[in-house]
Amino acid sequence: MRDEEKNIYFMNTALNLAKKGAGKTSPNPMVGAIVVKENTIIGYGWHMKAGGPHAEIFALDQAKDNARGATLYVTLEPCCHQGKTPPCTNAIIRAGIRKVVIAMVDPNPLISGQGIKQLQDAGIEVISGVMEKEACYLNDIYIKNITARKTFCALKTAITLDGKTATKSGSSRWVTNEKSREYVHILRSRHDAVLTGVGTVLADDCQLNVRLDDNLLAQPIRIVLDPELQTPVDAKILDTTAAPTMIITKKESMDQSNNIALTKKGAKIYALPHQGNRINLQELLDFLYRMGIMSIMVEAGSNLNASFLRAGLIDKYYVFVAPKFVGGNDGMGIFAGSGVANMANAMSLQIIEREYFNEDILFAAYPVAANKR
Repeated sequence: MRDEEKNIYFMNTALNLAKKGAGKTSPNPMVGAIVVKENTIIGYGWHMKAGGPHAEIFALDQAKDNARGATLYVTLEPCCHQGKTPPCTNAIIRAGIRKVVIAMVDPNPLISGQGIKQLQDAGIEVISGVMEKEACYLNDIYIKNITARKTFCALKTAITLDGKTATKSGSSRWVTNEKSREYVHILRSRHDAVLTGVGTVLADDCQLNVRLDDNLLAQPIRIVLDPELQTPVDAKILDTTAAPTMIITKKESMDQSNNIALTKKGAKIYALPHQGNRINLQELLDFLYRMGIMSIMVEAGSNLNASFLRAGLIDKYYVFVAPKFVGGNDGMGIFAGSGVANMANAMSLQIIEREYFNEDILFAAYPVAANKR
């Protein structure tokens, strides 16, 4: 096996390990690492939770003294500063690792390139950029948080082949099959919060929590945008034994008696500036970032979806497509309101992932930056 092929093979293994940390490491990145000697993996690990040991430490601890002269594959540049855990670069040097192969440089200014330099200064050969694109996809939330200091915003929706999210009567159960709906719970667990509008709560009495028989999956915070505090006190989304619930309203609604009733149910209520009945979504995301909510997944109706689209705040789309036709021109689409007049002005998307759930297809995509609105 040529060196290039070998590097890709082992880095792919490290990336698959990193994915095991999905939903558990925020605000830290997902990282996987393996120690390889004579083409055999002698140690492996992944970052399991924020504040816990890093992937490299798990891998080196498994390899023990055999790590001397071995190669370390790691999906993100090893840290070189003292945080909640000691610098990984020191552990790598002490272990006697001969070569380190890295997928991507850490965008964190406390590390960026400095971890690599420390290893090189210690006489360790360093190769970077192996499966870099895949590593960036994996940690798109972390990259946005670190580089822009903003909350990452994904939007999830499900449509028929003729582009409908619901029929003319609003019927949407169910656009997709059971396997697709199960995967939505996994997607929820990978984000700090799931956000919707009060209209969706009133129409569907949604729970927006993770309801899979897997105690390892994280429960996201549920966020409801509710300017008039219309959320019913018996709404399922207020069952805070399942997951926390935040309600975002306007200042004028804070004096309503419903505020006290919703608070007694366990909801945390916050007032943010509104224009009429519309919240400034950029201010909302800034507020959530200050709250330590690093990522949200929007599961909402076409009006709120359109507001996020027009504001240019959607970083990633998850679109489930089911092999069904609703027919007609009176069903509901992903976005309400008027669209662009010319196809040349349509938003372009970069498809980064396709997954099949029986007949359904999930497209994960980024908006192309030049056309992002």
